[in-house]
Amino acid sequence: MPRYRLTVEYDGTPYKGFQRQKNGYTVQEAIERAIFKFSGEQITLHVAGRTDTGVHALAQMCHADLTRDWDPFRVMEAVNAHLVMADECVAVVDAEKMTDEFHARFSAVGRHYLYRIVNRHAPVPLERHRAWWVKKPLDVDAMREAARVLIGTHDFTTFRAAQCQSKSPVKTLDAILFSRVGEIIETRVSARSFLHNQVRSIVGTLKLVGEGRWTANDVRTVLEARDHQRCGALAPPHGLYLAKVDYDCPLTPLATAPSRPSPEAR
Repeated sequence: MPRYRLTVEYDGTPYKGFQRQKNGYTVQEAIERAIFKFSGEQITLHVAGRTDTGVHALAQMCHADLTRDWDPFRVMEAVNAHLVMADECVAVVDAEKMTDEFHARFSAVGRHYLYRIVNRHAPVPLERHRAWWVKKPLDVDAMREAARVLIGTHDFTTFRAAQCQSKSPVKTLDAILFSRVGEIIETRVSARSFLHNQVRSIVGTLKLVGEGRWTANDVRTVLEARDHQRCGALAPPHGLYLAKVDYDCPLTPLATAPSRPSPEAR
């Protein structure tokens, strides 16, 4: 049974997160419906990382097993055609045929999130569902300095949602990087895996540092407290994007299955 890896981009605004659930329409449901409409197969989509209501993705990674041996480019084209017809805010931007050993979630060795802040006094109508509007000026250098406290392996109970299902609160943060261009502040956070709401909790805490209300020592204190009630307010979901997922080199696409035909073959 051929396995297809799908790279998916979506605007999370109208969805109740990625994972299929009973109380709302999700990204997973939108993609599975589109696959059924072109293939006639009821499949279960597997994903690299669940995203919450309102969270976006630039390169979410999924896989699906189909009975028929489709060309990957045709899979991408057909799924997108049905997504467009259904007026979904989702697109498959790449498709590859993979070996059976590949798993979108369990084969992942790194995940990268982007959090966007618009830091200005005036409202942000064009970024209303794309970034966090913060009126008070933020000191990015202070935020960068405080973020160093969180790099490495720690018990991140303070930055973990109460409903988090992870077996352990211990995680290793590889990087927290900041950039500012005008009024746009971008925070990029990288790790092998994350706790539920970890990135949003971290950004909400570092925002307090940027405003001058907390220091790097305060961040260290709340980290060591291992108490979720001590962290800063949770940053809103609409500023968060799953930006990239890393996989080991051996898990490459099958050489006999190009992701798209040559121009002459189209």
